[in-house]
Amino acid sequence: MKIGVAGLGAMGAAIAARLIDVGHQVSVWNRSDDKAKPLVDAGATVAASPAALADGCDTVITMLTDGPALDAVYEGPGGLLSGNVKDKLFIDMSTVPPKVSIDLAAKVRGAGAAFVECPVGGSTAPARQGKLLGLMGGEPADAARAKPIMEQLCRRVEHCGPVGSGAAMKLAINLPLMVAWQAYGEAFAIARTVGWEPKRLLDLFVESNGANNALKMRADMIVTMLEGRDPGATTFSIANGVKDLRTMVETGEAFGADMRATKAALSGFEDAVQQGNSGQDGSRMAVYWADRGR
Repeated sequence: MKIGVAGLGAMGAAIAARLIDVGHQVSVWNRSDDKAKPLVDAGATVAASPAALADGCDTVITMLTDGPALDAVYEGPGGLLSGNVKDKLFIDMSTVPPKVSIDLAAKVRGAGAAFVECPVGGSTAPARQGKLLGLMGGEPADAARAKPIMEQLCRRVEHCGPVGSGAAMKLAINLPLMVAWQAYGEAFAIARTVGWEPKRLLDLFVESNGANNALKMRADMIVTMLEGRDPGATTFSIANGVKDLRTMVETGEAFGADMRATKAALSGFEDAVQQGNSGQDGSRMAVYWADRGR
């Protein structure tokens, strides 16, 4: 199948690479061309514009930062919807508020194409392995059309309901994780007063009832950071955590929820960004707040 991928951040690039691995003809587009080179080396072609990407593909996947980025790529001269896209399928995998997905779906359908949202749970390693968690929102026929592709990217794909429901579920699933990184930082601030080495401390936490899967998977990375060493590549940045937490607060309050824990976590993430940690992995929150004020 000819599949286009617009947006080659860490996740978008990993998704494009996975699609190449499983045999699709993949075209890519990104604002900066340098991010496309590893994918070109793997067999992808580069489209000159979003419009060219849509013209040359049956299905287009977008993985972009936020609503304004989606508007810029889909609309206007040279945008994905600027040419004839009748009967094509667009799958948006961005993490955005439900209203953004609903509004975008109406524009895509107005151009005669099908639209499905499918934000995902997981980071770059699961994306490369096809082990993400897909949270799909869309009309049943459109979801059925998108599902074979998403099943090559995901270990599990859930059709949550109409467009907007996938976005809401993604925010709900990620919320406890974001709050947990702040909580682990505060917990380690207390625990480090005992004087244990980081490895011993993380081994104990991983064996406790308070450990979630993210802590278990990133325990070695956190030990490395607590020891002052380089943890390697970022998979989900603190800056993206700020963006998602703000979206969670906005969405929850729009539904009438009192988002106290989320606001507290957002304040912690914003503090970390202000201190120069925006590009660091989100798991560094467990180290940043453990060391804050020492």
